[in-house]
Amino acid sequence: MNYSIPQLRTVNVTRYVTPLREGGSMPAIAEADDQFLYVLKFRGAGQGKKALIAELIGGEIARALGLNIPEIVFANLDIAFGRIEGDEEIQDLLKASVGLNLALHYLSGSVAFDPLVTKVDSKLASQIVWLDSLLLNVDRTARNTNMLWWHKALWLIDHGAALYFHHSWSDWDQPKKQFVNIKDHVLLSSASELESVDTEFRPILSHERIRSIVDLIPEEWLAGESAFESTDQHRQAYVQFLVTRVAHSDFFVKEAQHARESLI
Repeated sequence: MNYSIPQLRTVNVTRYVTPLREGGSMPAIAEADDQFLYVLKFRGAGQGKKALIAELIGGEIARALGLNIPEIVFANLDIAFGRIEGDEEIQDLLKASVGLNLALHYLSGSVAFDPLVTKVDSKLASQIVWLDSLLLNVDRTARNTNMLWWHKALWLIDHGAALYFHHSWSDWDQPKKQFVNIKDHVLLSSASELESVDTEFRPILSHERIRSIVDLIPEEWLAGESAFESTDQHRQAYVQFLVTRVAHSDFFVKEAQHARESLI
C-alpha cells in the first residue's frame, strides 16, 4: 500500500501565552516563529518524555487512519523563557523543558466535546474506540473526553496517557494484553461497527507504516531508558508492540464488544 512517510515540522517557541491548568501535565498555549498558536506539551512535566512519545505515536496513528488530529510539530524551547516567567511553578517547568518539546496546532474557537450535546455516528465512534483499544488509551472518558468540536467536525487531542505500559515496560510484549479501561470509553455505547472498522483499519497499519511513525521519535527522547541497552532497542519495542497488537486486533475488538454489551 502506497503512502506518504510522515514528516513533522520544527518550530521555535517565541511567546508563552497562557498555561492550561489541566491534569498534571500543565500544557500551555504558546506562539511560535511561524506566527501560529500551539498547545505546547512539555518534556519537563510530570510524565516527561514518555507522554510526548505517546502523544506523537497516538496522534500520528490516528492521522494515518483518517481521523481528525491537529497538526503535531516539534517545538524548541529556549532557556530564556525560564528566566522571565514570574510564576515559580511555571518557571521550573520551563527550565526543565529547554530543548525539543511537542506541540499541537491550537484550534481557535473549538469547544470541548459533550456527548449529551453532540451525537457521534456509529462508524466514527467505532473507529475511535478501535484506535484507543489499540493504544491502551485510558483517557477518553465522559469525565475527560479529549475531543474537540471544531468546524462542524470531531477532532481528537491528547494521547499522552496512551501506551501506559512504557512507564514500567512491564508485560508489554504480551500480544493479548487486556485493556479493561475500555469499559469507560465515552463512545463505547455507540461503537456498533467495530468488526467492519477492524477489517478497514488493519491493512492500513502495516509494519512499514508503524515503523515510519515510530521513527519520528527524537533520539534524545529515547535515551536513558534502563529497560533497554540502546535507543534502537527502545524504538523497536514500540514497533513490536504495535505490530503485534494490530495482528491480534480481534482480541481487543472482542474485549470492547463484550464491554459494550454490558453497557447496553
